[in-house]
Amino acid sequence: MEIKPEDSLIEYPSEFPIKVMGKAVPEFSQVLTELVLEHDPRFDPATLEMRPSGKGNYVGLTFRVWATSREQLDTLYRALHGHPLVSIVM
Repeated sequence: MEIKPEDSLIEYPSEFPIKVMGKAVPEFSQVLTELVLEHDPRFDPATLEMRPSGKGNYVGLTFRVWATSREQLDTLYRALHGHPLVSIVM
């Protein structure tokens, strides 16, 4: 189902936050930052927000990407959902 630009709740282009959670492994943030950069070359890794879970078993990342289209966001969400290190994408 295609959503027309005028029916979208997001105005393009704009900054858009994507939250990702996964097990706290050393390569988590680096691997996912590289994946995000494939879909948004303008993403600045210095803006990545990281929050460990209370017991430190999981980590939450917030990527503020430059969303240029619905297709770009859908593709990025699919790539993140399909990654084996990722538990949840919001």
